[in-house]
Amino acid sequence: MALPVQHEWKDHQWDWPMQHNDGVVKIFNTNEKFEVGLDAQFFTPKEIEVKVVGESLVVHCMHESRSDKHGEIRREINRTYQLPKDVNPATLKSHLTQNGILSITAEKKK
Repeated sequence: MALPVQHEWKDHQWDWPMQHNDGVVKIFNTNEKFEVGLDAQFFTPKEIEVKVVGESLVVHCMHESRSDKHGEIRREINRTYQLPKDVNPATLKSHLTQNGILSITAEKKK
């Protein structure tokens, strides 16, 4: 039986935290570099995939179901960013910090 979820939020207010520059996601696009930083603290490096598809940066984070004392949990995040035209995709690098921030950087085309 499905239960309806009641809330007082408007549609434009609700989005996965990886959407806005609110401290969970940071996007910087300067003359020198393009950088995305996002909270991926619930994932290990093996559970994170970062790739370029066409002109987009695609981030996929997933871990299979895990059990705890409350039941089971499964997390999956898909996020796509349009790369600016002046970004050199061959220079993309990703790094997961010890506190769970996934940092993705790229240099600009010369």
